[in-house]
Amino acid sequence: MVTGVETALAALPLVLAGALLVGFLWPATRAMPIAWVTALAVGYVAWNMPTNWLAASSISGVMTAIEILWIVFGALLLLYTLMEAGAFDRINKGFAAVSDDRRVQIVLIGFFLATFIEGAAGFGTPAAVVAPLMLGLGFPALAAVVAAIIGHIIAVTYGAVGTPIVVGIRDPLSTAGFGEAIQAGGFTVTEYSNQVAAWAATYHALVGFVMPLFAVGMVVYFFGGEDRSLTPALEVAPLCLFSGIAFAIPYWVSAWYITAEFPSLIGSMVGGAITVSALRAGYLLPDSEWDFPPREEWPDHWVGTIEPGQSGGRADAATDGGTVTSDMSLGKAWSPYVILVVLLVITRAVGPISSFINRPSFVISWSEILGTSISNGIGWMNVPGFWLIVSAVLAIPIFGMSGDEVSAAWKETARKIVSPFIALIFVIAMVQVMLNSGAHPGAPEAGSMIVVLATLTADILGPVYPFFAALIGALGAAMAGSNTVSNITFSGFQFEAAQQLGLPTQIIVGAQAVGGAIGNLVAVHNVVAAVATVGLVGQEGRVMRFNLVPLLYYALGVGTLAMLFSYVVFPTVF
Repeated sequence: MVTGVETALAALPLVLAGALLVGFLWPATRAMPIAWVTALAVGYVAWNMPTNWLAASSISGVMTAIEILWIVFGALLLLYTLMEAGAFDRINKGFAAVSDDRRVQIVLIGFFLATFIEGAAGFGTPAAVVAPLMLGLGFPALAAVVAAIIGHIIAVTYGAVGTPIVVGIRDPLSTAGFGEAIQAGGFTVTEYSNQVAAWAATYHALVGFVMPLFAVGMVVYFFGGEDRSLTPALEVAPLCLFSGIAFAIPYWVSAWYITAEFPSLIGSMVGGAITVSALRAGYLLPDSEWDFPPREEWPDHWVGTIEPGQSGGRADAATDGGTVTSDMSLGKAWSPYVILVVLLVITRAVGPISSFINRPSFVISWSEILGTSISNGIGWMNVPGFWLIVSAVLAIPIFGMSGDEVSAAWKETARKIVSPFIALIFVIAMVQVMLNSGAHPGAPEAGSMIVVLATLTADILGPVYPFFAALIGALGAAMAGSNTVSNITFSGFQFEAAQQLGLPTQIIVGAQAVGGAIGNLVAVHNVVAAVATVGLVGQEGRVMRFNLVPLLYYALGVGTLAMLFSYVVFPTVF
């Protein structure tokens, strides 16, 4: 029997993290170390965890964090390499040249380019890169941030080449008894996490295909002048819906039939190519051109310290004396990412190569850490980080980059990785302590802290739990600013709650993966990063209020689907 005191103590690390991050607006680099120490104290006092188990759990968390950061480092390095080479500027101009209509630019840049960057780099990168690009095209800073954040949400579940699924779902469910339950259901943990990714794509495809229309509607309604109207958005509804479907179909097919690493990349590349081709052929273009009101009519809060038509981000730096040339072809500009996709497909689809890079000599492993049953490993060549770095290195001769440009890309990447490094280490160490608190000899019969919390939540919500599963994931992402961290924190929680209620676990954990994505709409961490790139510091609250509209839509849509899937359509899914 679990007492109220035990339940309160189990929740204390998460409640404290939420209070510090959201209530006091502390950065994760300060809040998460305190939450980790709290988890250690609760584990030692209330769960009787020996010190070697506390240390081993934390070490396992650090190893997982290093694996994530290996991916993030490679993703950022490739992105900043293209920026320094001017290739990214060429990609953006290729989109912008299709039409001067702001609504079309939102679809191409705020949706397709943002989803592509999310699939390639993740971790808040799209809004921080796309918003200054749109500002440079003449968008009000506030409109650019809103469009960029809304536009990329459908891709967040598979950001940084699938990291939220590969690391956020697979790794936590490999430990602390979850792996045995999954195997009893007839799956390996890898197969199960891929199934979760596929169900998440199903939610996203059914709910999120309207996000191009949503982004356009938000911009034209709130930034179209005093006479607010959705009519300009409805005029481009065929283009928006076509774009959403062109993205969603290859995205969904990729999630179900390829791997969890590619949906956002493939959806954006294939859907973007189809949409651009249709526009260039004269289809789906609006009859009249829509633009913002004259600059002198804009309210002060629309614009920050950087005037529209300028660029405040790294993307503009590539044009200041670098290798950018006006005759660089789009094919050449895209080539490093094409190489990346080819490398990832080969290393996962070709059996002998996949087996070779997964050899024990290419895995940094630690079995039975500090004499416990906890083990972990870092497959440094198998994870996408290695191939992202290879693609970045290959980009150097492709673009004929100078030593200074290469150095600048590496320095910028190193600078950007510091804050995620600190935050991720402590948040994942905290979660590992909570997960393993029920695995040591002499552990309470009630199970780990996560099991105790999941049991209580399942008892309270009962049959309506599926409706709230995505909101739980959204809360985690809103606190931590990361879909990956939300999944690491709550995937075991959601799995356990589903089992307690006899619900299909894949559908519930899939809703968690979607919730972790939509929480980024109001994640303080991401919003702060985005507004800073366009000189709009101080308007974070206004951006978050705007983004509550799509958050509510997405949460209601996914919650309704989760109820239908769980009880009516797919109740027999494991």
